Amino acid sequence: MNIRDDFLLYKNDNINQNVKLSAKSKRRMRKSKADNTLKSYSADWNDFTDWCEAHEVPPLPCTAETIVNYINDLADHAHANTVSRRITAISENHIAAGFYDNNPAKDGMVRNAMQAIRREKGTFQHGKAPILMETMSLLADLFDAGDLVSIRDKALLFLGFAGAFRRSELVAIQLRDITFSPQGMVIFIPQSKGDQLGHGSQIAIPYAPDPHTCAVIAVQDWIEAANIKDGPLFRGFKRNLDPRETQLSDKSVAIIVKKYMGMLGMNPDDFAGHSLRRGFATSAAQHDLDALSIMRQTRHKSEKMVHRYIEQGNLFKENPLNRMFGPTHRKD
Repeated sequence: MNIRDDFLLYKNDNINQNVKLSAKSKRRMRKSKADNTLKSYSADWNDFTDWCEAHEVPPLPCTAETIVNYINDLADHAHANTVSRRITAISENHIAAGFYDNNPAKDGMVRNAMQAIRREKGTFQHGKAPILMETMSLLADLFDAGDLVSIRDKALLFLGFAGAFRRSELVAIQLRDITFSPQGMVIFIPQSKGDQLGHGSQIAIPYAPDPHTCAVIAVQDWIEAANIKDGPLFRGFKRNLDPRETQLSDKSVAIIVKKYMGMLGMNPDDFAGHSLRRGFATSAAQHDLDALSIMRQTRHKSEKMVHRYIEQGNLFKENPLNRMFGPTHRKD
């Protein structure tokens, strides 16, 4: 990725050149934002600066008028949430440059322009399709083969669903983070997107009634078959199909999901790594679990997204037409 010299969130001179800060303090302050967040902000900043160069206006510092003109051009082909994230990237980079009190991205003119864009375009996001609990039962039938790849993929898919893991969390699981018990297993997540301060969280995965769809058994089978003694749980393979020592790439989760959904006859383009996490939340809502119970497993910090899953899960369950049709209309 091309990092511009004026993208200061990677290399902040206000921190690096501050003689009152110790080297240890500087190192920690550079890690105030997650790497994936910085990558997204860097891409957003590159887009903004390209626009500024084309319109012959300075990007840093810029004016509120520049941001308003930029986001109105951007809104012609981007979602409102994308526009909002670009404003955040512009704001964060100006703060890194020392523009705290006179940050153009905080100007009321920019806020009003963003409100107009949201009103015009709306904020609904078309995410990838969820993989529901019923679909997991269908997936189980695909794993009769005893080869290592199939054993790993089953463990990854079923654990990803049962733990409502983000794909980055899933591939980061280490063997030392797993504790088995008579009830199932507990996985410790040291840090995640919703836990930037690194307090950590524990995710309980109980044994499923059906061993063919049980995430705990699938993980145990993978650990035993791959002879994993320590290190990452999920790994790629060498050419001779021996497991590697290094953890699987988070992008591989999406590839594996698409592969098996395609084998079920579904369009792989409709699914991604997030389909497992979203599928858990949607399935939980369909089984009448409340928002707080869902949040304990998904580790969402805000109820806003969880309520969206609940609404999607209840589209048919609470549809008034069901009562209007009567109890005998349903077709199996």
